[in-house]
Amino acid sequence: MTIRILLAEDMNMVRGALVALLNLEDDLEVVCEVERGDQIIDAAVRHVPDVAIIDIDLPGLDGLTAAERLRKQLPECHTLILTSLGRPGALRKALAAHVSGFLVKDAPPEELAAAVRNVAAGQRVFDSQLALSAWNSADNPLTTRETEVLRLAADGLEPVEIARHLQLSLGTVRNYLTTTVTKLNARNRVDAIKIARAADWLL
Repeated sequence: MTIRILLAEDMNMVRGALVALLNLEDDLEVVCEVERGDQIIDAAVRHVPDVAIIDIDLPGLDGLTAAERLRKQLPECHTLILTSLGRPGALRKALAAHVSGFLVKDAPPEELAAAVRNVAAGQRVFDSQLALSAWNSADNPLTTRETEVLRLAADGLEPVEIARHLQLSLGTVRNYLTTTVTKLNARNRVDAIKIARAADWLL
């Protein structure tokens, strides 16, 4: 039986190479390819793939959010997340999104084909070393809102802009920023951003 694959990758050369690589396998066929995260659901509904290989960093909609929506829309389609950076924080988010597999892009070609087959068979596929790192890494002490505020600050937004963006009062935003500095034992906001980034909490 041929395993039907949807491939979501925004870099044309990488996508072309992956399509060629996967189609070399007798039992694998890429039935559709997209370059944006917000194209995944429509394409999946149209082509009904067995496995969706999704890059984690996509324009329009990030890969993990798209994978989560795909699971609700087409639960029979298994998802395999691809990423160029094997970060424990990214893996933790992937696990929370209930994806079927998580693979770094520099894995050997035969590993990708094997991962697709295993995922299609209902197994979960994760790099063991990366899984161990994710298990051992510290939990994020910040709340979802505190993380969101700090992420926007890391993107260069001033408190007044963050307040407008999140529809919060300026005082509330300042309180969140002060709390994040305290919780992370940071010297200031810049230091808090560095600590959170190093721990992969701002993904």
